[in-house]
Order: sequence, then structure tokens, then C-alpha cells
Amino acid sequence: MTESALHQEIRTESSTSPKDWIRRFVWKIAIATLLLMAVGSATRVMNAGLACPDWPLCYGQLVPSQQLMNLQVFLEWFHRLDAALIGVSAIALVGLSWWYRRQLPGWMPGASIFALGLIVFQGVLGGLTVTQLLRFDIVTAHLGCALLFFITLLVIGMALLPYKGTRSVGKLPWIGLTAAILVYLQSLLGALVGSRWALHQCFGASELCAVMNSHIIGVFPATIATLAVVILAWRTPALHPMLRNLSKLTALLLIAQIVLGIATFRLHLQVEILTVSHQAVGAALLGSLVAFTVLGLRDLKEFQI
Repeated sequence: MTESALHQEIRTESSTSPKDWIRRFVWKIAIATLLLMAVGSATRVMNAGLACPDWPLCYGQLVPSQQLMNLQVFLEWFHRLDAALIGVSAIALVGLSWWYRRQLPGWMPGASIFALGLIVFQGVLGGLTVTQLLRFDIVTAHLGCALLFFITLLVIGMALLPYKGTRSVGKLPWIGLTAAILVYLQSLLGALVGSRWALHQCFGASELCAVMNSHIIGVFPATIATLAVVILAWRTPALHPMLRNLSKLTALLLIAQIVLGIATFRLHLQVEILTVSHQAVGAALLGSLVAFTVLGLRDLKEFQI
């Protein structure tokens, strides 16, 4: 009986379609991208953004020597390594999408090329971040592009997921889309606060308080829209279990993000792990809203894939 079950498992694995394992590949790239953003945040809060003064190498080396390697250099070097691996993965995704294009949705090759374009642009911004000595607008755009790449991967992954809707979502997908846009804009404001060290400047010299306050004010519309998604999902009967679970995850991430934001503010960004967690959870919250929106749109007849 065990042998029969093993043979069945092998047959199931071998019959996995290109669509299935390309979807899994996309999810792996998305996880690596989330890690990349977390390491990038750690690099900034640890003042390691210029720990490797040249680009794309580090002190002219592919791997810095033991004499040069310390925590700051390691963070900056590992950040670049992760970005390079993601870039290679994006190229592989384009190749696989075109090779198996007959077995994939028609939009897949174009979506993979769009994702590759974003990661190439992200690499250019990464280089400019170093050569322009951490100029705040480039640093902000660097995170904004990373989030767009992350969103693109999530859209592809959720669109490839086997899913049959219950036709009960109503306007939930559009509310989810609104919340995702507001959270994305709030993430950009947070990046601007971080790249200009606005919190330190405001508390220390009463400068750039407008930048800091814009991020604080932006919490309210993003939170209200996200709460609307959670509450309406909870009150919608016959909602697909995937959507209901995503709404629960969104609620947990929202609570964690608010707690982390308050703690980060009260401690004046002095605890690095809180600052890094605040950005990472924010990206995860954005991801959960994007996933909810894509599945919600698939629940509507006109958006069936």
C-alpha cells in the first residue's frame, strides 16, 4: 500500500504542468524579493549604504576579502548578491515563459518581460544610489521600483493559481485595489522619511517635520481602506475560503504594522530591528492586499483567466 501511494505521488509530480512549476518559481522569486527589501532596509538603518564605495563590485572584488568584510560591508554585499540572483531568476522566467508559451496564458510572456524590465531598472537605481551618494529621491525610487516588481510577481502568481470563484465578492476587489494603492503610496512616504532621516531631523532640529507628518497622516486613509476590506470580507457570505483567509492575514499584518509603527516612532528609530520589521511587514501587508485583489477580480466573470 505504501509502495502504491509512492507510485501515485511520483505520477502526480511527473504530471505537474509547466504552469504549476512556473507559478512555484514565481513565488520563490517573490519571497527572495521580500528578503531583498528587508536586507535593503537593514542596510539603510545600519548606515551601510556606502559600505561598498564602488558598484557593481565591492572594493573592486566580487567577494570582499576577509580583511574588508564587516557587518556593514556584508549587508551591502549580500544585498547586491540577492539582487543579482533575482535578476538572473527574472531572465530565466522570461525564457521559460516563451519556451512554454503554448501551455501558458497568452499574457504570461509579456508579464515576464515587464517584470524583467522592472528589475533591470531597479538595478540601475541601485547603482545610482551608490554613485549619487544615497540621494534621497533615488533611494525612494529604488524602494518604489522594488515594490512594483514584488507586486508584479504576486499578480502573476495569483493569476496562475488554480481558482474557481463563488461570484460573491461584489465590490470587494475594487476596495482591495484602493487599499493596495494607498498602502503603496504610504510605503513611498515611509521610504522618503527614512531616506531623508526626517524623524531624526524633526526631533533633533525641528526640520523636515512636514515630511514626517505626511507619513503619519497617510496612515489613516490606508488603515481605513484596509479595515474596510477586512470587515466587508468578514460580512460577505459564501466568500471563497482563500479570500477569507487572505482577509484574516491582512488584519493580522495591519495590527502588526500599526504596533511596529508606533514603537518605531516612540523609540525614534533607535532600535534597528523594529525599523526593518516595520518596512518588511508593510511590504507583506501590501502583498496580501494585492493577492486579495487579484483573486477578487478573478471572482468576477469579466476577469476570468
